[in-house]
Amino acid sequence: MTTAPRQMHLAAHFPGVNSTTVWADPRAGSQIDFASFEHLARTAERGTFDFFFLAEGLRLREHKGRIHDLDVVGRPESLTVLSALAAVTSRIGLAATLNATFNEPYELARRLATLDHLSEGRAAWNVVTSPDAFTGENFRRGGYLDRADRYTRAAEFVATARELWDSWTPAGTPRPFRHHGRHFAVEGEFTVPRSPQGRPVVIQAGDSPEGREFAASAADIVFTRHATLEEGRAFYTDVKSRLAKYGRTPDELKIMPGVTFVLADSDAAAHEKAAEIRRRQVSPQNALLALEQVWGRDLSSCDPDGPLPSIDPDPGAALSQGRAGHGDPLAVAARWRALSEEKGLSIRQTVIETTSRQSFIGSPRTVADQLTGFVAAGAADGFILVPHLTPGGLDDFVDRVVPLLRERGVFRTAYTGSTLRSHLGLAEPVWKG
Repeated sequence: MTTAPRQMHLAAHFPGVNSTTVWADPRAGSQIDFASFEHLARTAERGTFDFFFLAEGLRLREHKGRIHDLDVVGRPESLTVLSALAAVTSRIGLAATLNATFNEPYELARRLATLDHLSEGRAAWNVVTSPDAFTGENFRRGGYLDRADRYTRAAEFVATARELWDSWTPAGTPRPFRHHGRHFAVEGEFTVPRSPQGRPVVIQAGDSPEGREFAASAADIVFTRHATLEEGRAFYTDVKSRLAKYGRTPDELKIMPGVTFVLADSDAAAHEKAAEIRRRQVSPQNALLALEQVWGRDLSSCDPDGPLPSIDPDPGAALSQGRAGHGDPLAVAARWRALSEEKGLSIRQTVIETTSRQSFIGSPRTVADQLTGFVAAGAADGFILVPHLTPGGLDDFVDRVVPLLRERGVFRTAYTGSTLRSHLGLAEPVWKG
């Protein structure tokens, strides 16, 4: 008896404000005009993707006291964009990144429930946290939370939101709610009825032990980043093994790493194209910025095409604000130096090699094989694709790779349901009113 191949889930990440987007490409368009969001969402829906995913930026990042140039183009609010997209799409899920540190449960639960109704059951919430006092300056509370506190707050935030969503019966009757916990004390009546998919899908992005535990307890999808098949399998096994203690089965949580891809007619041409894309993503200016993030020093006098500096990083310095760090600066510098010396790499070449995300590179058939193999090996349930162009970077994948995945029987040929939960194979949550 032949076993059916594992089904793959696919999502599209809008390539917003980041250094992975090749803004210098003449095909690059606006990352704030609605037409850009519409183009990518419609392309993903044409490819029968599970959902369209927006990131969030709550403050313009700074480097050496100046706004980082990529941020000047703007960072629109996710739920507003997705509400507009609900009117021009019909099946694809709509996922917003929303911060549990700087929002409040009642207000955010209402906004998400509204999107879920406007889209007829296609809303998702990517729950993120922040310990960043720099970002918190934009908010009345100041925003700083210790790592442990931000995850306990996020867990209670999600639980409270679910209490609010469940306060309406499936028959459409509102019931009073009352929540008094460590972080939140709210009570009253929720204003939005239960949605077509019961409540929005919850996505979690985080790789720390606290983040993994939070995902196992509360998330429907994990958005992660792992550079190799081995790392992906280790993460997949670890997170899935945590589900049983919460009374959950492995199928109730989908693990979807964020990945890039490069396509060409042949594998050789694709690798050549990928190398050129990386050179364009890591400009000389971006290479020095990445170096200064690690070293914590002004290195503007360094030649990007020259060797790494001999001076050690200053672990206590912070030239960049609003950015995720690379880890222990001294350890990162040691790894970069070892790689640079081993391969004879310049600053720019070292940054290119050390900061690239896991990519699938090759002809459409090769990329289809790679994706299928990754899922078959138990390293992922699917992928969140991050194109390098806004907004047309997904077009080739949908036109050339998706048909091959369908031929292999690993990806749907059409939507069989109308809600995001149905796309993901997740049951409607049991009402706990």
